[in-house]
Amino acid sequence: MMGKADRMFSILLLLLARGKMTAKQLAEELEIHIRTVYRCIDALCASGVPIVSETGRDGGYSIPDNVR
Repeated sequence: MMGKADRMFSILLLLLARGKMTAKQLAEELEIHIRTVYRCIDALCASGVPIVSETGRDGGYSIPDNVR
């Protein structure tokens, strides 16, 4: 079982490697609940990680290119 820091780091690495991903995709990839993804994204944002959230059909979470 992964701890919170491990989950947050895994989400960060996935977003850096794959670009835009939905919360559902992240949850499925990491085998965690979608609400856990939301909590981890909130914690990453609160710690200063610039995660962009786009709503709509082609939405998802991403990290701006200039941060990579």
